[in-house]
Amino acid sequence: MERSLGDDAEAAERVMPTAAGGLTYSAADEEKRRGVRRMKTLATGLLLLVALVYALAKWGQSSGAGAWSGYVAAAAEAGMVGALADWFAVTALFRRPMGLPIPHTAIIPTKKDQLGQSLGEFVGENFLSGDVVRVRLRAVGISSRLGAWLADPAHADRVTAELATALRGALTVLRDSDVQAVVGEAITRRADAQEIAPGIGTMLEKIVADGGHRRVVDLVCVRAHDWLVTHGDSVMGAVTGGAPGWTPRFVDRKVGERVYKELLRFVTEMRDMPDHPARGAVDRFLSDFAADLQSDTDTRARVERLKSEVLGRGEVQDLIASAWSSVRAMIVAAAEDERSELRLRVRAGLLSLGERMKADEKLRAKVDRWLEDAAVYVVTTYRDEITALITDTVASWDADHTSRKIEAHIGRDLQFIRINGTVVGALAGLCIYTASRLLGA
Repeated sequence: MERSLGDDAEAAERVMPTAAGGLTYSAADEEKRRGVRRMKTLATGLLLLVALVYALAKWGQSSGAGAWSGYVAAAAEAGMVGALADWFAVTALFRRPMGLPIPHTAIIPTKKDQLGQSLGEFVGENFLSGDVVRVRLRAVGISSRLGAWLADPAHADRVTAELATALRGALTVLRDSDVQAVVGEAITRRADAQEIAPGIGTMLEKIVADGGHRRVVDLVCVRAHDWLVTHGDSVMGAVTGGAPGWTPRFVDRKVGERVYKELLRFVTEMRDMPDHPARGAVDRFLSDFAADLQSDTDTRARVERLKSEVLGRGEVQDLIASAWSSVRAMIVAAAEDERSELRLRVRAGLLSLGERMKADEKLRAKVDRWLEDAAVYVVTTYRDEITALITDTVASWDADHTSRKIEAHIGRDLQFIRINGTVVGALAGLCIYTASRLLGA
């Protein structure tokens, strides 16, 4: 009887496919389908029951059982009609009743793509509109909730850990060679585009004005004095070696000693006398050079050429590229260390942000506006792509499997329609038969 009512796919339904065009079935789906089968059995049993009651009532009516048999037969007959009509309506959603090619049946399998298109349009018009998104986000109050959530130290620790994990993952994915090339190109391009001479001149002018260069001069004088003391023979040898060949050797030696002593005296005086004239000459030279770096065209051009030559050297490019490896290692180490300055500062920043968002209404309003604008931009810009995801996904599903999936989820409730149709039909038939008997009387 069950099969005669169009449930000729029952055997196929008992085989649960694992996937169909991206549509998967789980153990929960199979449990729901078993519930549907139980409800089908109950609804069909009720139909068989009213059919049996109808047959007995008609037999009793023909046997002279009394007027009551007519009322029972009318109620049972109407109950059968209601049950069959609702069975046809429910079955027509998922398959062709009894396999007959009746128009407007098997609605879900045959109209699956149109249903997916309509669902996508419905979602786009009613869920992905800018006004709806703004109203929903404003009602949620994300900023106040986020502020309260971030102000909890445990939550701040969790976010910090997640950020550290994401940072490590991102640095792991990036190839050093690619990043080094980008960093090197960016630094070189920025250096080429920016004239450095005026900036160097301004900095040098300030250093000279503040006397910051004097420690460098002191260091040079000390190192020069020590070098002369250690390498006196080399200095005298250089002077003697440069003398004319016709001069006597003792004269060359005397001249070398004299030059060495004068150099040593000059350097010693310059080291020990802060107001030595040579120091003043160095100050004037640096001041003039700082001014030329800022205003002299030739000096600035020479500095730019020198800059280009330095940047073009392979050693400098290698140094720039290798800087990324050091930075990357430093960031990874800081991200992995829970007590690193980086993670502590991030945690403190999150806690501070949470407290500010809890207390500052203007900040909350600004965050809410930013989130609303971002969400509206996403849904309005990519609405077609989002709805296409729905329609394309539904279109990729197998029609029969889609029908079974949907029936597994809503079929149990639909079987109540059959039961209700049987009961309501019987009551309606009883009322009609009673009214006709009263009017006929």
